[in-house]
Amino acid sequence: MPFIELKRIKGIASSQIERNEKLKSICTLLKDSILHYDWVGFYIVDDFKKELYLGPYAGDPTEHTRIPFGKGICGQVAEKGNLVIIQDVSEQSNYLSCSLNVKSEIVVPIFKNGKLTAELDIDSHSDSPFTEWDEKVLKKICVIVSKLF
Repeated sequence: MPFIELKRIKGIASSQIERNEKLKSICTLLKDSILHYDWVGFYIVDDFKKELYLGPYAGDPTEHTRIPFGKGICGQVAEKGNLVIIQDVSEQSNYLSCSLNVKSEIVVPIFKNGKLTAELDIDSHSDSPFTEWDEKVLKKICVIVSKLF
């Protein structure tokens, strides 16, 4: 089972560095700590345009810097507000491919005062890697991160 210290996430979140540096550090920590996390990034909500824009991330560059609500997995999470795990992205008709190597994805919404403010998006090059452990830990991380918005 993978391991991540929530204390380290809390330490980054409460540090004196700027918010985007904190978010980038959290992405890098997750990508470097969990073998099946190949791309880790935050998408931030733009309420005015009803879309998500790419925030800090760790991994290969992506062309998806803006995602309309409803489009792709991240856009669906923005509309519905629920965590989504896709163990096989090839089975999704509304999937936005960041890379041909991506086989699975988990997207966790981040709420502040009951309002969606961002999402944590993680892509994996592994088949069906996400478990209940990922869901539990990432939800806890998103609660910590929500204080940054």
